[in-house]
Amino acid sequence: MTTVRIPEDWPATEEQARAVQDELRARVILDATGPPPGSGRVTGVDVAYDDERDVVAAAAVVLDASSLEVVAEATAVGRVSFPYVPGLLAFREIPTVLAALDALPCPPGLVVCDGYGLAHPRRFGLASHLGVLTGLPTIGVAKNPFTFSYDDPDTPRGSTAPLLAGSEEVGRALRTRDGVKPVFVSVGHRVTLDDACAHTLALTPAFRLPETTRRADALCREALRNTYSS
Repeated sequence: MTTVRIPEDWPATEEQARAVQDELRARVILDATGPPPGSGRVTGVDVAYDDERDVVAAAAVVLDASSLEVVAEATAVGRVSFPYVPGLLAFREIPTVLAALDALPCPPGLVVCDGYGLAHPRRFGLASHLGVLTGLPTIGVAKNPFTFSYDDPDTPRGSTAPLLAGSEEVGRALRTRDGVKPVFVSVGHRVTLDDACAHTLALTPAFRLPETTRRADALCREALRNTYSS
């Protein structure tokens, strides 16, 4: 497990954080074709918080995209690096998530975030932020639609409906199980929306949420428990 310090130049105010978003957002690539769904490696990242101690634990779990078997995993624990502000949540998590990714013994391939990319009030959620900083292809798969609207997709698995900010499509509601509540997929960086949805379906053979998210969620919670168990 890696212990993470908050970078010295990390934003300390909302104004500074929004300025960073504005600068980095211009670097997002939305139309690149990423790795083919079901091929290579795919990595899930997730975080868990201990609010009383102001600590965050991050996990990165690498899966073989075809078999969904675990190839490698790493964790990192650090101080929460920014106050809770809606729309700026990435600043609470990025240093620790980057440390977990850096601790992996192999390249992560596509990175799947439990959250948002383009589907974000400022069009720059965690998946986009992480993608720009690392250069990796990234997508966001969220459990809820945040502030955006959508029509319910058809019942069968694989059905989609646009996730809309007014008339702008910022992602898609995707049905990963027949008749089960959809997940909300958005592009982070260097992946098309069609491919982001295809990757998500390839990662959900048995459950609503991607295997990447399920495994990273369990691992970061375990890392947080182990931090204080000794």
